[in-house]
Amino acid sequence: MWKRQTIGNLAERHGLGARTVRRILDQAPVKAQWKEESRAVVCIFDATTIGSDILLAARAPALKRNLGASWILSETKEAYASLRQNIEAKGYTLTAVVLDGRTGIPRVFEDIPVQICQFHQLQVVRRKTTLRPETTAGWELLQLAFTIAKTNEETFARALTDWHARYGVFINERTYALGTKRWRYTHRKVRSAYLSLKRNLPHLFTYQRHPELDIPNTTNSLDGYWSRVKNLLGAHRGKNKERIRKMVAEILKKTDC
Repeated sequence: MWKRQTIGNLAERHGLGARTVRRILDQAPVKAQWKEESRAVVCIFDATTIGSDILLAARAPALKRNLGASWILSETKEAYASLRQNIEAKGYTLTAVVLDGRTGIPRVFEDIPVQICQFHQLQVVRRKTTLRPETTAGWELLQLAFTIAKTNEETFARALTDWHARYGVFINERTYALGTKRWRYTHRKVRSAYLSLKRNLPHLFTYQRHPELDIPNTTNSLDGYWSRVKNLLGAHRGKNKERIRKMVAEILKKTDC
């Protein structure tokens, strides 16, 4: 796994058949263990798709260590709450968390500071407006979103309020289906981008309100780790689900990486 050795490499090196190597690997236990420690940590929670499955993990960027992970069916509040309980049972005390901005998840951490990843927030606005917005309202909102990492909460909130004062009527325009009473918002994507910013605003600048906690303003520490995991898995084609999960467990539990 760590040296990117394929089944074929191992079979040749040890003078065994490929089937024998697979059987040995399948029977081998995961040696690494989650570290237990009584200390306060700022934690990043994020999920990624590996194959057809979803893996949710928590990482302490200051320690460069993953604190826990679980395979989940979907990103629900229950899944996040369960992983939090698992981490706290190991002795860790969460002083703050960084999330990707999925709706409803901050409620799991209402008792501690929550930072929404500024990069994910920008990506949400970019997806909805595109990089070449067709309207002035969309273009101005995109330019405002680009300033998130360069400004403070008061300035950004005031600019967002000013934007809505100019374009509030515009984003509430409705288009009716011909001959019916059915309607939809004419500029629903721009409206959705604005509502996302408005909803997440209380959590976009948490790191500035709590400088003593040294909270990251993005989930980059875990995002980069996902790339490492998938790069290691990518060396082994045709692996089954159980083998994938065993490899992922070994990778995630390795400390200081």
